Parts: sequence; structure tokens; C-alpha cells
Amino acid sequence: MKVFVTKRLPQEGLEILTASGVCEVSMCDSDDTLTKAELLKRVDGVDGILCVPYDIIDSAVLDAAGPNLKVISCFSVGFDHLDLVEIKKRGIRVGHTPDILTDATAELTIALLLATSRRIPEGVEMVKKGERGGSLWMCGYGLSGSTVGIIGLGRIGFAIAQRLMPFGVKRLLYSGRTVKTQAAEVNGEFVPLDTLASDSDFIIVTCPLTPETQGMCDKAFFSKMKNTAVFINSSRGAVVNQEDLYKVLSSGKIAAAGLDVTSPEPLPTNHPLLTLTNCVVLPHIGSATFSTRGAMAVLAARNLLAGLQGTHMPSELSF
Repeated sequence: MKVFVTKRLPQEGLEILTASGVCEVSMCDSDDTLTKAELLKRVDGVDGILCVPYDIIDSAVLDAAGPNLKVISCFSVGFDHLDLVEIKKRGIRVGHTPDILTDATAELTIALLLATSRRIPEGVEMVKKGERGGSLWMCGYGLSGSTVGIIGLGRIGFAIAQRLMPFGVKRLLYSGRTVKTQAAEVNGEFVPLDTLASDSDFIIVTCPLTPETQGMCDKAFFSKMKNTAVFINSSRGAVVNQEDLYKVLSSGKIAAAGLDVTSPEPLPTNHPLLTLTNCVVLPHIGSATFSTRGAMAVLAARNLLAGLQGTHMPSELSF
């Protein structure tokens, strides 16, 4: 059986695939995202695909792979890059890598929040320029005594909430589809989205991208926020209307924003958001620790092999 890995895989995962004796591995020997034309060419006749979130797996890719395709293994927890309707229609199994990246993403989100609210990137630039100001120079916003709102108190949202507690957060609000029983452990209050927007000093988005959440954080949402509020997104870029975000940041309607995810990724270097000193943009590095990426590669490889052999998959997506 033949498999195609769309980007260089950490060695831990590659070794599992090559040592299995189950499949012939073809891997893109680059860290660059494949063009659609290259992807269509490389998946021809394969039995399995191991892909990253930047690979759009749609009907064209499935057609190019052909009838032998049994499994798609995602090197990610998210799967919004997959055409699940078409994949299900063809009886193809899907694996992904939840849980493993929870801690790393929660840590990065806290780091991004602090970097944004305390203006750390600006501070670095001031040091390089040798600048110094008055008594309110480079002041930002602190977590102690604040109200934090988390949109989506799932695995990652809850891990973020746990890490916020030692900072002395006064209230922790959350919104989503349902009340979460684990919220009691962090004194979380379930509130409507509008209440979260208006009452929070910090808003952290960790919900999945769905038809309901796409573009959810828009002009109407931002208009309800305090002008001193800080907005953080570590979920998916398309949850945010970036044009509306730029307008509220550039006009001072909200204080600052930190983004680990954008739409598209990477964000074009001439994008208006990159001109703002009150917007910190990272290149989607929530899971970027050596140990986390290695563990993700191992799980993605095992998911792929299980799909090829028709056995139990360690982390199979139900859809």
C-alpha cells in the first residue's frame, strides 16, 4: 500500500511508518505548503494521506487519489480543511490528534495574552531604539482583578482557564453551546455571548470553526466590547472578521488583539493588521514544542496505519 505525507514529518512519526512494513511512504521533502496542482499529482493512487491543516482535502483531491484511498490522517486536532461530506460518502476513515496539543496551545495562548496586554513586542522595539518615556509610558493591562471571557470551554479553553487562576482573575465567564460541568473547577460562569463581550476585560476565542462560528467575531461583536478590552484568538482565523477587527483596533474601539491564527495563513505581509502596534500576530504556533509535535506525529502515524489495516484507530474522528 502507498501513502503520501504532505509535509516533512517529525522523525518519531516517520520511523513508525517506515518500520511498519505495511506501506510504501512518499513524503514531501519540504516545509513549504504544496500547491493544489502538486497535491493532486502526489496523491495519485495512494491508499492513505497524512496531511496538515493547510492542505485542503476536497473532492478534487479525493478524485485524484482514486478508489484505493482508505484513510486520511490529520497532523492536527482541527479538521475544517476536510470535505467531510464527500469523505463520508466514499467511506474513508479520518484520524486526528486531539488532547496531545492541549497543554502547549494553552501555554502559548497565555503567552500571547500577556505579550499583547503588556505590549511586550513594542517594548522590545523601544529597547532597540533606545527610547524611554514618562510615567505612563508603555502601560498595558493586567490580569489581577480582571474579568476574562472564554468562547468555547472545551479541552483547550479549560486548560487556559486553569492557567489563568494563579493570576488573580476575579471572574471567569464562558459561552458556548452547553454548560460545562468542569467549569465549576475554575469558577466559570456560563453567560450569553453578548454578556461575555460586554463584561470581559480579556476575551479568548478557543471554539472550533463551524458554520455557526465562522465570522462570529465581527463588527457587531466588537462593538459590545470595552474600549480597554484585549481580544485573543487561538482557535481558527475564520472565526474572526479581520476587516472589522482592523477597524476597531485602528480606531481605538478596543485596546489590542493577539492572533495565533489568521485567514489566510500565512497572513500576507502587506495585510493592514500587520501595520498596527496594538495587534500581535503569530504564525499559528500553538502546538509548536518539540515534544508536542513529536507526539502528534506518532499519533498521526498510528492513525494512518490503523486506517490502512482496518483496525482500531487510536484517535478516529466520528462524523
